[in-house]
Amino acid sequence: MDTIDTISQLFHSSNSQFRLYDIGRKIEKISKETFEKIELNQLPYPSPSQGHACIAIAFWQKQSPQPYLWLLKLPLDERGLLNQGARNHFIAIIVEALGADLTQNVNKKQEELLKSNPYLFTPAQYKLAALNSKLKFELKQAPSEYLSPFVSYISGDDGWDNWQSVGVQGITDFAVRINEATSSKKHSELLVSALPYLPSEVLLPLCGALENEAFSVDLITALISLFKEKCKLTPNTESNMQLQQHLLRSLASNCQHVHVQALVSGLLQQQYVASELLITLSGRCWLSFAHNEQLMAFFEHLVAAEDQPLFNSIFKDVVSIPAIRPIVFQCMRAPERSPELSKAIGQLFN
Repeated sequence: MDTIDTISQLFHSSNSQFRLYDIGRKIEKISKETFEKIELNQLPYPSPSQGHACIAIAFWQKQSPQPYLWLLKLPLDERGLLNQGARNHFIAIIVEALGADLTQNVNKKQEELLKSNPYLFTPAQYKLAALNSKLKFELKQAPSEYLSPFVSYISGDDGWDNWQSVGVQGITDFAVRINEATSSKKHSELLVSALPYLPSEVLLPLCGALENEAFSVDLITALISLFKEKCKLTPNTESNMQLQQHLLRSLASNCQHVHVQALVSGLLQQQYVASELLITLSGRCWLSFAHNEQLMAFFEHLVAAEDQPLFNSIFKDVVSIPAIRPIVFQCMRAPERSPELSKAIGQLFN
């Protein structure tokens, strides 16, 4: 086998078909061209998660369409560039275990070598379910057996209290097909009609699945309306706050839409925003901070929480995202920042 310098080369050399997904914050496809530039340190990793690139690689041989799946967690440097030593170490372990045939049946020794790979990790179950649904959908494979019962449930045919037979895989299969249609109605239309009636046992995992999808304006509007309705409830119980967080999450892949931008702007103009919502905004809806005013208002709310460790954690997380890193630096230097924000930034660097 020739010298393998990158993960991309590894797959090309083995004649494997492959697809790549970021699975850190949300589940988003990474183009092969972008990934090659990331590997050559020509681009910072677009969506770092706690200083790492979390990547799913699905690969298969032409004669066998059933994909294998690697779930990688590779360290990044302070600029968001891939740690070349860690990447090379990962490749060395794979080549030692499998050689040129990445899809071979492994023996016990090979299996032990692969299991000892420190760069493989297991994401949360809800992410694995969503990734599985996305892969099957994009590879034009049949959905799970749980999709049909969920479509029946979301249509209101079974009664809203009869959610016990709903499977998480059915929810994620539905979410990746949110812009598809069943019989005469689009999935998004079914969901808009069902939203006011869904119990939290269904709505919470559904919001978690929707965070990876772009969808219709009607559904965006319906989710925003429900979020605002939940925000008005008093007292604000723990379960209601959890629901607000998940509804905000559901808009993650649509957070550059004008309606979502307006929602975030209105939220940040309030006198008080709960820390839980601030965490959700930075973790999922970071692209809504593409304007200096939005990010400055966000930081001022973060300071108002009077929790320096929380400020430090979120600031370090946000500044690592290439798309908004320059805006963070603008906010740090902005003359209109409050004394409290200046003090919090000072303590961060001390």
